[in-house]
Amino acid sequence: QIPVGTEIEGMNILGLVLFALVLGVALKKLGQEGEDLIRFFSSFNEATMVLVSWIMWYVPIGIMFLVGSKIVEMEDIMLLVTSLGKYIFASILGHFIHGGIILPLIYFAATRQNPYRFLLGLITPFATAFATCSSSATLPSMIKCIEENNGVDKRIS
Repeated sequence: QIPVGTEIEGMNILGLVLFALVLGVALKKLGQEGEDLIRFFSSFNEATMVLVSWIMWYVPIGIMFLVGSKIVEMEDIMLLVTSLGKYIFASILGHFIHGGIILPLIYFAATRQNPYRFLLGLITPFATAFATCSSSATLPSMIKCIEENNGVDKRIS
């Protein structure tokens, strides 16, 4: 018997991405008439980035209270410390291997340039990503550093 699902939960991300691509191509085809809407979406994107950066100032306070409430609920604090220590060690080791060895090797193989010079321009977004574990919170900082520190074109970033 083959189960047949009648409903799919969640957002249709593929459809949304496809619609955005087709809309972008259509707006470019319109020429000058489409430029107004393109400028609107660009301004909307900039405003959203400003809002996200404001929210990022309050995230550490929220995280502190979330972690604090879990610590207060714990009965065996040594279990918490050892578990957290193991998690932090595994996370740092995994980030180091993947981000410090594997990805730079791929970058070097593709560009024949020093990957660590490129990564040095991204210290701020890396720290934000590690502290918050949120890619959407890191995005404004990453875009800014990619453009300003590493000289990547705005259309690409």
